[in-house]
Amino acid sequence: MAESDPRKRTGRRPLLRGLAAAVLAAGLLVAGTAPGYGTGATPPSPTAPGLQFTPLTAAVMTKPTPFRATDGRTHLSYELLVTNALSSSSSVRLDRVEVRDARDHRVIGSLSGQALADAANPVGDPLPGADATSPAPPGPTPTVIEGSQQWIIWIDLALDRGQRAPEVLEHHLSGAIVTPSGSSPFEETVQITPTGRRAPLNLGAPVRPGTWYSSESCCGNTHHRRGLAPINGRFYVPQRFAIDWYKVGEEGQTWEGDPTRLDSYLSYRQPVVASAAGRVVQVQDGLPDQTPPVTPPVPPIEDTVGNHVTVEVEPGRYLLYAHLKPGSLKVREGDRVESGQVLGQIGNSGNSTTPHLHFQVMTTPEFFPTDSPPFTFRKFRVVGQVEPRIWDDNIGLQPTGVLPITPSPNAGPHRAKYPLDREVLEF
Repeated sequence: MAESDPRKRTGRRPLLRGLAAAVLAAGLLVAGTAPGYGTGATPPSPTAPGLQFTPLTAAVMTKPTPFRATDGRTHLSYELLVTNALSSSSSVRLDRVEVRDARDHRVIGSLSGQALADAANPVGDPLPGADATSPAPPGPTPTVIEGSQQWIIWIDLALDRGQRAPEVLEHHLSGAIVTPSGSSPFEETVQITPTGRRAPLNLGAPVRPGTWYSSESCCGNTHHRRGLAPINGRFYVPQRFAIDWYKVGEEGQTWEGDPTRLDSYLSYRQPVVASAAGRVVQVQDGLPDQTPPVTPPVPPIEDTVGNHVTVEVEPGRYLLYAHLKPGSLKVREGDRVESGQVLGQIGNSGNSTTPHLHFQVMTTPEFFPTDSPPFTFRKFRVVGQVEPRIWDDNIGLQPTGVLPITPSPNAGPHRAKYPLDREVLEF
């Protein structure tokens, strides 16, 4: 005989009523933590995640795609957008983030302690170290996500040499729910995510042969890598793997003479060449060069990359050549270009302080909005590295234009590799 009272049928409260209480109830979500877990000790063997309330929700912002870099290792660089789903009175102390192979739950990388603090920040916080003089300050430890707050975790994994990237990743989060009455440990497995199987584009140089400084490339706390952009109601990281290129002279100089003059910069008027054959899908010209070395006002969104050329080289893969000199562009929309063909000259247009070439791969013809997948270059030689963070906004503010180039552990010839941040190389 059917019963009319739903509580008699289920013996439980309505599903969503008292969610916060359910999350905090011992035994429903939170689990005892093995001794030392979250402090560097090896956790117990995980089991497949079951049905549970989770204090943190998470979303991956791109398909993690493996690529090889000049350190000889396979890298995975992507973002985990994490939200505290609890009320404002309940914070979550995040102690450890593990990236695992979803097939066998083997840990392939983890963040905890200061490393986690340095790789995480609340959405909307300014990028640490964004001014020209001070390094990025360390993040606060422990990492505490307040109720209803959203954080981004910047994941940059470098796998052991010879280790293949898993086909599917999962993310194991652990820590404690903290309330005025005490704390309760939690563990959750979230975001089972396939890795990208599409090989990164392997490209020719976007500039003529010579010595070049690879600035703001992956991976670390750079404006490109950690440039979170809210566009049309969604978050993007449109410059994740972008590289700013500066011509370097025989004495290691990027400029000589008066740094307030465009002609003082060795990059200015250098030819920009097609890294691969394709079809020109977007051209913008006519924007003036900015006057160095003062950071210009932020331009309208459509002028961010200044004068530029975008070339479609494969379905869903576009090459962007940006901040070009006005009047120097040699192609029009619809043109077919061949690898090595001159497209224009390096300038200082758009959101640019000193002359350089902004180069990247995009998933759309437009810079905003787009995703930024990795790529490699067919052939180059690393000749050094620059330890201090010298980039577009401060390169003209240095005492001289000579870069403090030191020996690189990655020195030597490279094929089908991605140049890491602040390497000096020869094409």
